[in-house]
This record gives sequence, C-alpha cells and structure tokens, in this order.
Amino acid sequence: MGKAQKYVLLGDATYPLQDWILKPYQEDKNLTQRQLRFNYRLKRAHSVIENAFLRLKARWQILLKCDDCSLELLPTLVLACCILHNICEAHDNPFNEEWLEGTEPTELPKPCQPAPTAMEDGQAEQVRELMCQYFESCGEG
Repeated sequence: MGKAQKYVLLGDATYPLQDWILKPYQEDKNLTQRQLRFNYRLKRAHSVIENAFLRLKARWQILLKCDDCSLELLPTLVLACCILHNICEAHDNPFNEEWLEGTEPTELPKPCQPAPTAMEDGQAEQVRELMCQYFESCGEG
C-alpha cells in the first residue's frame, strides 16, 4: 500500500483502537461491504490464532496446569513450549488429534466492557483503513 506498517495485535470490539491493536469496525447497519469483508477476514485470522493456541496447549499439556510452577519460571516454560511446538510443526511431526480431548477451547481473557472512545488513537483509524484497503486488494478468501 506504499506505507510501511509495524506489527499489530488482533483485538475484538472491546479493545480500544490503537495503531498497534487492530480491531473490527463496530457492527451496525451503516457498515460498507468493504468494512464487512474486513471484519470477516479479521475474524478468520483470529480463529487461526485460537487454533494455534489450542494445538500448542494440546501438544504441551503442562501449559494447562502452570499454576504449580513459580512465576519466575513461567515465561521460560511458555517460550520453551512455543519453540518446541514450532519445531514439531516445521518438521511435520504428527499432531495427535486425541490430544485435543484433554484441551478445551477457552476464551482468551479480554475486557468485559468496550473501552471508552477517549482511549482510541486517532492515527489508528488510518492504520485500520490501510489494512482494510490491503485486505480488499488481496481478493476473496
């Protein structure tokens, strides 16, 4: 799109729009088809992330019971699991679907109430608009 962008995190409607948090357009009857497609693609991307975390927790079930390790060890434990998981995925190590039986898809923690609009960054709308244009140029899918 001719403008370099930094990385963004995907959030849902409860998060404030920031130049580093990409969230959907507010659902209402005034959304354009382009904005609806953007929201759809954002939702699809979010589901890919949820699936990746589900597979990570299923493969490394120690992540399901991290409450029995020290807080100092926790970041190292999670990082080690992520690295090992990516190595397994990169080398086509078979993923046993039975592992999912012990893992429930859980909602990731998120705010209960939408963030006040005063917390939103005015520049972030330009980032979302650029991403919307980019998604539009990628075609269907």
